Amino acid sequence: MQRIKSESNRAARIAAKVQTIVSEILRDNYGEDAALRGVSLVGSDAHGSGQFLKLFFYARENRDAAQRRLDEITRTVRYELAARMNQKYVPDIRFVYDDTLERAERIDVLLNKIAEK
Repeated sequence: MQRIKSESNRAARIAAKVQTIVSEILRDNYGEDAALRGVSLVGSDAHGSGQFLKLFFYARENRDAAQRRLDEITRTVRYELAARMNQKYVPDIRFVYDDTLERAERIDVLLNKIAEK
């Protein structure tokens, strides 16, 4: 049982580290990219002991354009990630849109409608 806990702890540490480094890569290398302007990494989720990572992003403007651009640069970002990480293996990354703020806003609107009645 202890081993499982340490493995998930390790995966969570790797996910947090990768999220930080990829944020820096996006800021440093793609800060002037119009499609990525206003994009923030808001979370990460590791699978397979940290071999696969989902990086959740939020885009203030055009999320479809941001998703397309992130998909285009994933390979380059992963290459830069390998150069910055001190690990033998670099996880595969995938960018996924996080719609938590939009869902929270819809729930607030519904709750306000209920409160008005």
